[in-house]
Amino acid sequence: MKHCDILIIGAGISGAVLAERYANLGKKVLIVEKRDHIAGNCYDFMDANNILVSKYGAHLFHTNFEEVWEYVNRFSNWYDWEHKVIARVGDKTVPIPVNITTVNTLFGTSISNKAEMAEWLEANRVAFEKPSNGEEAVLNRVGVELYEKMFKHYTKKQWDKYPAELDASVLERIPVRQDYDDRYFSDKYQALPKGGYTQLFENMLSHENIEVCLDTDFFDVRDTIQGYEKLFYTGPVDRYFEFKHSLVEKLEYRSINFVTEMHDVEFYQENSVVNYPGTEVDFTRIIEYKHFGNQISDRTTVVKEFTVDEGEPYYPVPNPRNQEIYSKYREEAEKLTDVHFVGRLANYKYFNMDQAFKNALELFESLEPTMTEIPTTLKTAV
Repeated sequence: MKHCDILIIGAGISGAVLAERYANLGKKVLIVEKRDHIAGNCYDFMDANNILVSKYGAHLFHTNFEEVWEYVNRFSNWYDWEHKVIARVGDKTVPIPVNITTVNTLFGTSISNKAEMAEWLEANRVAFEKPSNGEEAVLNRVGVELYEKMFKHYTKKQWDKYPAELDASVLERIPVRQDYDDRYFSDKYQALPKGGYTQLFENMLSHENIEVCLDTDFFDVRDTIQGYEKLFYTGPVDRYFEFKHSLVEKLEYRSINFVTEMHDVEFYQENSVVNYPGTEVDFTRIIEYKHFGNQISDRTTVVKEFTVDEGEPYYPVPNPRNQEIYSKYREEAEKLTDVHFVGRLANYKYFNMDQAFKNALELFESLEPTMTEIPTTLKTAV
């Protein structure tokens, strides 16, 4: 029988933030995590090639939120990393997001400045005042040819739905540049934690008031935990309510099959991430982790990503049907007292990493409005 003040389900970003905050408030915190490790999808480790790899895909931290940047720097030292992605489109390699180089390479144009790029985009776009789905969102920005080459089939592989079957918001997140900027993000702060993400979470959860139970499914032990004031749930919202609104139609999630390959070469590809937006291969991208942090090894490790329907839920699938189902669960959640649903799966909403940190911090501050200036666990030297 376990006793605690604060019960948290999940040791990912949301759970770790709330655990750290409440522990420093003097509360006894219990985290129940069904996996055999902390850090959620951010979990990374040293592999057989002595390369720091991420078990669940590359995680690139970027933010414009000053409060989030200040917070994560309490638990790790960071090094600057401006993430860049390239794509194989037929026999050509181009930068992503779409920029001047992308258009010139694919279409043989000679655009040289923002004005010319803006003119090209305007001439090619199919205008929609209020795009109603992902296809209209892309056509509204870049037109038919780029949609076909860069977005249509990649989206199908990623979501098992064509852009027209997804909310406009999914494709509107993708930036389009009118210059030569080939950075994937343009945020003020772009960095990776020295030593990886797992050590960041270890520092966050090192407080004596925090107990973590790994390899433990909350639904197997929920009746053995007593006395808590608040419960924070970060798992799939439909699982909490025993799928009561999903008997006919279930909430959709996309999972990823990560296929690891080790090669006896110094580098397998010229960039950390190479996307494959066409139909010639089934995977969406190849990640070569050795590029991150300029790691040194005689061999290299690459991971091919295949998105699938079954497996660990990673991405909610945003479309009207799923939102209608989720709204029923949200109504159920709002009826509960001192049970809070936080994070991507519990809110059936996509969060970037910084948004997940911010969401958890803001939830804590809303619940404990007079306790925001509390001490914190300090990072260890890396």
